[in-house]
Amino acid sequence: MEMAFPIFMDNEKRFYSLKSYFKNFMDTKIVSVAKQLPNYSRETDDIIPFVKNWMSGQDNRFKRKVLKTFKGSGVKRRYSIMDVEEVFTKSSFEEKNNIYIKESTKLAEQSLKKSLDKANLLPSDIDYIITVSCTGFMIPSLDAYLINSLQMKQDIVRLPVTEMGCVAGVSGIIYGKNFLNSNPDKRVAVVSVEAPTATFQLDNFSMENIVSAAIFGDGAASVILSSHEADKGPKIIDEGMYHFYNSIDIMGFKLVNTGLQMILDKKVPETISNHFPFIVYPFLEKNNLKIKDINHLIFHPGGKKIIKKIEDLFEPLDKNLDVTKEILKLYGNISSATVLYVLEKFMEEHRQKKERGLMLSFGPGFTAQRILLEW
Repeated sequence: MEMAFPIFMDNEKRFYSLKSYFKNFMDTKIVSVAKQLPNYSRETDDIIPFVKNWMSGQDNRFKRKVLKTFKGSGVKRRYSIMDVEEVFTKSSFEEKNNIYIKESTKLAEQSLKKSLDKANLLPSDIDYIITVSCTGFMIPSLDAYLINSLQMKQDIVRLPVTEMGCVAGVSGIIYGKNFLNSNPDKRVAVVSVEAPTATFQLDNFSMENIVSAAIFGDGAASVILSSHEADKGPKIIDEGMYHFYNSIDIMGFKLVNTGLQMILDKKVPETISNHFPFIVYPFLEKNNLKIKDINHLIFHPGGKKIIKKIEDLFEPLDKNLDVTKEILKLYGNISSATVLYVLEKFMEEHRQKKERGLMLSFGPGFTAQRILLEW
């Protein structure tokens, strides 16, 4: 490709022409997003009889509290890698993890194929694959399965992202964008697959386990990023991470003999609310923007209480989380994949040029991560 500036420019003008040229040339764009749902699904009302049976030996007052948690979760339907009968059947960690491996590899492949089809690309067009999951274990990691099943490049760069929970869908895009910053004419696939139902603890009647069962669902999503000049899609203008101090124990998993046991402190919504001004406003100011300049809030549906806390903060600013609430209602919280479901919804609808979106997700650590998009 010919340079768009003459070589006889003075040094200062030449520098800025070079800077502008390579910035335009190496913009990272989100080319496509595609979700994949598991075969099994139930509405919350259909799950209630199984919950009642599971709670049969518990105190009546506690039973009412649990049923209220499920009915008030804001989740109408959730999808799963196993049928509800199997979820409420006693099984070992090994048995559930084997189901996770078998089903998550299928979901990941299906979602990646969909996103490639949307972008009119082949598996061999991908230069870097990032796989994201926290709800099971497999070695080799998920990316190795995909490289083999789809016959991707034999020199493809691969990165499995694990142990990061709900925030990792955004993390994967951030890592992909940073790879593309220094690699023009390359493409990245970010593949997230989660199966929280495989972590359900049948003998654990803590509210953490119950809330987790009430709000989480399973699924996968894949994103294609590109620094090819010809590829189209919203540009990633900026990205960043924000880490909370003294909050490392409020969210995560504890490995026990029966599998991954959810840690989900009731302080999470309040903790997010208290830090929110430090997460959003300095990030926007760095880009010479204010919240009024953001057209779309592409936020992770962490749960009804978290959404309500954030919505209260944005209500005076005439911003809403309608799409985030809709995704929670239709699919539940699918950990790292959920924010990608929200992103897909926004990308399916026509956007005006120069419209901006703010992606935001939270996860264990405690951490918040954000991406600024421009159509």
